Amino acid sequence: MIGISKLYCGTVEPSDVLRYGRKAKELPSHLLQFSEDKKPIVVWNTTRRCNLRCVHCYSQSADVDYEGELTTKEGLELLDDLGQFGVPVVLFSGGEPLMRRDLLTLIQAAKERGMRAVISTNGTLIDQEKADQFARIGLSYVGVSLDGMRQTNDKFRGKAGAFEKALAGIRCCKKAGVKVGLRFTINKRNVQDIESIFQLLVDEDIPRVCFYHLVYAGRGSKLREEDLSAAETRQVVDLIIDKTRAMHDAGLKKEVLTVDNHADGPYLYLRMLREGSSRAQEVMELLKMNGGNSSGVGIGCVSWDGQVHADQFWRDRSFGNVRERKFSEIWMDTGDELMRKLKDRKPFLQGRCADCRFLDVCNGNFRVRAEAVSGNIWAPDAACYLTDEEISPID
Repeated sequence: MIGISKLYCGTVEPSDVLRYGRKAKELPSHLLQFSEDKKPIVVWNTTRRCNLRCVHCYSQSADVDYEGELTTKEGLELLDDLGQFGVPVVLFSGGEPLMRRDLLTLIQAAKERGMRAVISTNGTLIDQEKADQFARIGLSYVGVSLDGMRQTNDKFRGKAGAFEKALAGIRCCKKAGVKVGLRFTINKRNVQDIESIFQLLVDEDIPRVCFYHLVYAGRGSKLREEDLSAAETRQVVDLIIDKTRAMHDAGLKKEVLTVDNHADGPYLYLRMLREGSSRAQEVMELLKMNGGNSSGVGIGCVSWDGQVHADQFWRDRSFGNVRERKFSEIWMDTGDELMRKLKDRKPFLQGRCADCRFLDVCNGNFRVRAEAVSGNIWAPDAACYLTDEEISPID
């Protein structure tokens, strides 16, 4: 993820990170992406079931019972291992995680094992009682997915009224004192709503928004033709940067991030160079600390059935199952060829990725997206929108 507000508006400096020694266990949550030890943030898809049917769902969820989900006991054993392994954050996801009856027990267990607990939810099932429970157990963050304003979001999510219910859930979290933010997946169907999403941040006093680039996985594979072109992506990223700056200059300290396309980092840096920013080199230093895409290193996924994946999108490739081996053992087993190569992928990248001067800040971007388009894991990521001139080495 690329912290637009952190980098462009200068709300984070390299010295802020270095003060904590870049150790994941020591860094506050807003600096965690700059850690150097890269113990993985683990996305745990606690259930596949969901009350909505989103057109881009990577888990292809529906409102039905799925067999084989990890039991509460198995989940607690997983959390024991993650805590001992040094995982800094567990992101409880789904499906819709609030459809899992023992979710609060699992969140509290993660906290007791020294990990930060966050959830990714559609927000429609959060009432005041649930939000108050989140507050009591110390949930760190609630990320609520809104993929547009009312009509756009409801069509995208396959259910009328989903926007209003999600907004009500956000308000309940705010009233309970639980940090909450928005998650927005960019595509041709909703790009026109981005400016309205920024206004929603102001109107509802929402402190954070993450704009996700589309990943071609699950039902999202069918949306590939509705992804933005390179030129359209550049326009959208510029819009996000401009709106972030305008809020910052107005004294509205919102956290704005883009996610799942690490070309955003170099693009931001090049824009700052064009603008003559005195902070451009500091931003480059922070981008190098970030390190780019870290699937298989700094991000991992445990599926509802215990399968371990390099990230939450790469569901067709499993490194093992936590029912058979601990996550920590699976994660560090470089006997698996793909896991070994992901740990140090640069020698295996091909095409324009291999020769890119920003490889240290992008790390080849999303391998699952490259594979989806070309069938080749190590091919360039087709969603990179930087020009050949921009990525060419400077003599």
